[in-house]
Amino acid sequence: MSTESYAVRLQIPAKAEYITLGRLALAALSTLGELSDETVADLKLALTEACSNSVRHAYDIERSGTVDIVYELHPDRMVVEVSDEGRGVITDWGNIDAPPLSPAELTEAGLGMEIIRALSDDVQVSESSGGQGLRLRMIKLLNGQ
Repeated sequence: MSTESYAVRLQIPAKAEYITLGRLALAALSTLGELSDETVADLKLALTEACSNSVRHAYDIERSGTVDIVYELHPDRMVVEVSDEGRGVITDWGNIDAPPLSPAELTEAGLGMEIIRALSDDVQVSESSGGQGLRLRMIKLLNGQ
């Protein structure tokens, strides 16, 4: 694998039809490293869940917004960060360090976070840099794929 690191930033409108652009950018960047097809598929699904959360929950119908995606490809890991400047729903995502939810506890929103947690080696959730909105950082280790 290359010893170089790459970073790409993409900003999309907070609309469902633009999530595919985020997936395409991830797939393109992954070709610069030696990522397995399974790892790329996992990351695409986790990215889709994170972007969908921003599209559905961050902005009111009357107020449009954007979703920022940052991709970092390092020799040992892929990092994908999704953030928005919406109303913030960190509490809806629960305590990231809590044990996984039981099947009876899962709701549609909770299921997305559980999928992201299951497909990532580390997940960090915080407020966006502006103090409003959500920043979700997913890390996938590439060693021993």
